[in-house]
Amino acid sequence: MVTVFSTTHRKLIIWAIFFICHVASTTNIFVSASQLEREALLNSGWWRNWTSNSDNTISDHCKWDGITCSKTGSVTQVNLEEHNIKGDLDLLNFSCFPNLELLNLQKNNISGSIPSQIGSLSKLRQLYLRVNHLTGVVPKEIGRLRNLELLILSRNNLNGPIPSSIGNLTNLKNLVLESNNLNGLLPPEVGNLKNLIGLDVQDNNLVGPIPSTLYHLTNLIFLNLDLNQFNGSIPTEIGNLKNLKMLHMGGNNLLGPIPSTLSHLSNLWDLNLSSNQFNSSIPPEVGDLNGLTSLDLSNNNIQGTIPPELTKLSQLQKLNLSINLISGHIPNGIGNLFNLQYLDLSGNKLTGIISTAIGNCVGLKNMSFSRNNLSGGIPQNIGEMNFLDHLDLSHNKFSGTIPKFIRPLNSLDLSYNNLEGEIPTNLQDNPPQNFVGNKGLCGNIMGFPSCATPETPAHSTNLFIKVFVPVTVVLALLIFAIIVFFKCINKNLKRRISVANNIDGLSVWNYDGRIAYDDLIEATEDFDIKYCIGTGGYGSVYKAQLPNGKVVALKKLHNTETEEVAFVNSFCNEAQVLSKVRHRNIVKFFGFCLHRRCMFLIYEYMERGSLFCILCNDDEAIELDWIKRVNIVKSVANALSYLHHDCIPSIVHRDISSSNILLNSKLEVFIADFGTARILHLDSSNRTIVAGTYGYIAPELAYTMVVTEKCDVYSFGVLALEVLMGRHPGDLLSSLSDPRTTLMDVLDQRLSAPVDRKVVEDIMRVMIIAFACLQSKAKYRPTMHRVSQEFLACRTPLTKPFQEISISELRNRGMYFVDEFDCPLYMQY
Repeated sequence: MVTVFSTTHRKLIIWAIFFICHVASTTNIFVSASQLEREALLNSGWWRNWTSNSDNTISDHCKWDGITCSKTGSVTQVNLEEHNIKGDLDLLNFSCFPNLELLNLQKNNISGSIPSQIGSLSKLRQLYLRVNHLTGVVPKEIGRLRNLELLILSRNNLNGPIPSSIGNLTNLKNLVLESNNLNGLLPPEVGNLKNLIGLDVQDNNLVGPIPSTLYHLTNLIFLNLDLNQFNGSIPTEIGNLKNLKMLHMGGNNLLGPIPSTLSHLSNLWDLNLSSNQFNSSIPPEVGDLNGLTSLDLSNNNIQGTIPPELTKLSQLQKLNLSINLISGHIPNGIGNLFNLQYLDLSGNKLTGIISTAIGNCVGLKNMSFSRNNLSGGIPQNIGEMNFLDHLDLSHNKFSGTIPKFIRPLNSLDLSYNNLEGEIPTNLQDNPPQNFVGNKGLCGNIMGFPSCATPETPAHSTNLFIKVFVPVTVVLALLIFAIIVFFKCINKNLKRRISVANNIDGLSVWNYDGRIAYDDLIEATEDFDIKYCIGTGGYGSVYKAQLPNGKVVALKKLHNTETEEVAFVNSFCNEAQVLSKVRHRNIVKFFGFCLHRRCMFLIYEYMERGSLFCILCNDDEAIELDWIKRVNIVKSVANALSYLHHDCIPSIVHRDISSSNILLNSKLEVFIADFGTARILHLDSSNRTIVAGTYGYIAPELAYTMVVTEKCDVYSFGVLALEVLMGRHPGDLLSSLSDPRTTLMDVLDQRLSAPVDRKVVEDIMRVMIIAFACLQSKAKYRPTMHRVSQEFLACRTPLTKPFQEISISELRNRGMYFVDEFDCPLYMQY
């Protein structure tokens, strides 16, 4: 049998093998290379499950998981991606693998530093170490890997400067160091990497000007310098990089004019210069990039007007010029951008009207012109846009009436204008604050006058059509529903399995509710209202103390609700789902009673009630300090990760909100209310009607109606912000990208500002993850498993004083916190 050594013993053996390998390579002593490789693999401890053969000889290591050998039996590839490997990287003796060409250890739990002996892998061509817990510096010996073509060290905790020896890797094609803590300058030696097609150093702490040698890399296709502290200006030499497809320099301290030579980048399709200090006008030459699909110049000090040349960018899908000092009119040619999906011109000094040509942008999903000085009427054809889901025209001078929209929007803000007339019926589900600040609006919304007028004789001729026909249709549907209801009840009585759980002395529940039924009736005095502690999505919740002293919560359908098919289905659905799940952060389910005269569910009682109510009460909210609030977010993340990834098939809650998060006496968190939960079946389209609480619903549900786990991810993002802010983020989401808005500005002001460094880092982490979860496209949101793991990984380093941390910085970092698409884009080419 293979002996399993302790880590200390293993390291001693590794050093001994290293000495033998070194001697063997520098003298004529014959040592079997294959034997040395096998011993090195064994002593790493990463293949401990591989045992000896029946003849007590070690099995052929070339057949082990993740190992590829040459015809001569020498290891050429080690590929252990996502194998849950733990321990230090130096457990694998690199000097024993002279023919290794690929080393892939990404997405594991490897800690410690990158050992200098990695430089002995002279034939290495590809090195993947991303998404681990590596610390320390990038060793200068990495410059000895002269055959290296791909170096991926991203998403670790590496610090220190990028070694100048990186310039020795002249065969390198892709260099990815993003999301670490690297500091210092970007070494000018990077200009030696003439074969480089992809360079990604985003989300580090690199400083100083961008080295001029960078612009010698004429083969570059993807360049990402986002979220660092680069300063200075962009020289005209940027135009030399004519093969660039993606250029990202956002989230830095770059200033001066935007060079007109950007127009030389004829292959460019993604340009991001946001969150810098550019202070000139937009060069009209940018309009010559006819292949551009995304242009983001937001959060700068850009002045002047929007050049009409931008309307020549017919392939543009995203245009973000928000939070600048841009003045003048919106060009009439805006309608030429018929591929546009995202348009944000908010936070500027724009005047004039919106041209009806905007209606030509038929693919628009998100449009924001808020916080400008725009006037005139809102073009009526905006309401005819089939895909429009988010519209923000607040804080302008628009007049006239609100257009009639062909469908309700997921997000709408028309507040603080001069609008008048009736609020369209299909918009009246929006909260009142989305319409306040106008002079003459009316409608069936709290705080607004009714638009109803007395019936005139002229109208009476249509009374039959308006009243009698709808009533007849409703009665017919009601009769049909009653028939379906009794069929459903009969089917459920035969099909539902009785829940066989109990609590202490409480008996097992069965479908007719006879067992212990009398105890519950007596404890609630036949469900007297004085025992009612709340109302859920259906039914009311009662507190009941049993004879043995045990307290439980009962969710009971009202008598009228037992006659409604929808409510009964929700009742049965919740019982079915909760009977399948067991998690420390999901409310404990003890049983149910399903009977025609009484239907109720039995849960563990939660003394502190809902998170919503606690946050609404100043005294109770103060009791939730920053550590408790971070733990609340983590607990919800863990529970959702369990539902999405540990339950088979997966379960989507569909109504994650602060009202459905309950706390016990110890302020421990539990997800409740599974009435609208959905079990995802692989053989089903999983289409559904929209369900959930307004303000938490994922935007894609408005037009796809397809339920996925990413719907819960979006709701979780809203909830995470709500926990830290002490209130639902609401319309603040549209203004959180303002560079003047700091983290301190949005945190719950009822609590003292956090002073502990670790607490601040945890809060930053929650904010970044929340913004990642709130991305409009579901595929760019992380999975809840990824979120849960990220909370277990490491804290977000605090690189500046707490008072200076801006929300836009955290939001930008959240944009790059993605899941299945977290590989740099150029890795797809």
